[in-house]
Amino acid sequence: MTAYIFPGQGSQFSGMGKDLYEQSEKASSLFEEANRILGFDLTKIMFEGSADELKETKVTQPAIFVHSVILALINPDFRPDAVAGHSLGEFSALTAAGSLSFSDGLKLVSQRAQAMQKACEANPSTMAAVLGLDDETVEKVCAEIKDHVVVAANYNCPGQLVISGTHEGIEVACQKLKEAGAKRALPLPVGGAFHSPLMELAKQELSEAIGKTQFSKPICPIYQNVDARAYENPEMIKNNLILQLTFPVRWTQTIVNMSKAGIMAYIECGPGKVLQGLVKKINKDAVVASL
Repeated sequence: MTAYIFPGQGSQFSGMGKDLYEQSEKASSLFEEANRILGFDLTKIMFEGSADELKETKVTQPAIFVHSVILALINPDFRPDAVAGHSLGEFSALTAAGSLSFSDGLKLVSQRAQAMQKACEANPSTMAAVLGLDDETVEKVCAEIKDHVVVAANYNCPGQLVISGTHEGIEVACQKLKEAGAKRALPLPVGGAFHSPLMELAKQELSEAIGKTQFSKPICPIYQNVDARAYENPEMIKNNLILQLTFPVRWTQTIVNMSKAGIMAYIECGPGKVLQGLVKKINKDAVVASL
């Protein structure tokens, strides 16, 4: 059995998608549709923009979504037994699997990016990567910090967990986690505390947009971030997507559950190869590839 997995923010690079645009009429048509929907020339930034231009919130998330989804939609062999996406990648996975139309998926991703930016400005915050500690110890240290918001945000693979919180909370947590034996606990260059209670403002805004959007039953189960379980019911998918902004990304648990379900092949669909590396750290027997 084969799962297609879709990357999240951070996998973008200058020149992404240009080969698809030039080689496929269907791809170029979808790229142009994306430009129209967004109201600016996304493709020009993707193909020619600098790393700094690609890091702009309104650009990054749509760029990764568009690149990932087009890769799937133009591939005649795209027949997944299951799909999953890391954070933003969950929107790509749902669109590729037919639960969302391309235009609706892109509109939601654009609204998500803007809502997250507003939440970051309203609540200055950040994230940090914690390496070399078990999940339970990281959770315990975060729970013991009572004066600041700091929580587990991304369960990426064993020994790699990202935490989210206020600047003060992250600073305190990094110190305590190093004392607890972490090999590294370092703040990340991100704009806010994603997948934490500090994203409540963004969750409320996105909730309204998701509620108005038509979701269909996907062509295969999607393993969702909030609880790492497989879903096909559109209403449950929508609810989990709303919760995603303030809940942690349970990627480790997702791959464990997929493996238990008999999925041993994982094809990364989108820019970069980050997820393939994480999958191999979670299940060393898995077969990984890029689309």
